[in-house]
Amino acid sequence: MSVLAILQERSGNSCELCTGTDGLSTYHVPPQSSNETQDNTIYTCATCKSQIEEPESIDSNHWRCLNDSMWSEISAVKVVAYRMLSLMKSEGWPQDLLDMMYLEEDDLKWAQSTLLAEGEEAIVHKDSNGVKLNAGDSVVLIKDLDVKGAGFTAKRGTAVRNISLDANDATHIEGRVNGQHIVILTQYVKKT
Repeated sequence: MSVLAILQERSGNSCELCTGTDGLSTYHVPPQSSNETQDNTIYTCATCKSQIEEPESIDSNHWRCLNDSMWSEISAVKVVAYRMLSLMKSEGWPQDLLDMMYLEEDDLKWAQSTLLAEGEEAIVHKDSNGVKLNAGDSVVLIKDLDVKGAGFTAKRGTAVRNISLDANDATHIEGRVNGQHIVILTQYVKKT
């Protein structure tokens, strides 16, 4: 049975966060392994997914549904509920729900792993054109690059698939070129 089929059955073909049914799709909860499994993926509607991926577009009234979904038995659902409540906690009611919420130690670490400390700026990776890069994206090199220590030149136009992002430096991404795992400066890539 595919992950999608398992999630559809588990959720009753509705969003696991708000129970909506419009534009349902899977959402892989970072930073767990890049392979989608039933344990690190949730089934969500287009509204929830767009607000999770673009936190600046959050409509806090939509997220009042977390009052129910935060009690889910599914760890990935609880992790997303915790993160969304944390992003809105300055509004008052989300902090009340956070105070009631219980997560196992491993789930709490997972939930907090992508949250920023107070006053901390998010690291955003952008390609040479200013387009935001995400883990798993594909990029193309826009310049020939000498790969130090590997003894070859990565040619302009080379595709690098399934990139990973450096959590500490917005100018660095990682990927495989000619079978070598290398670090690439974002100013030399274009998102495809």
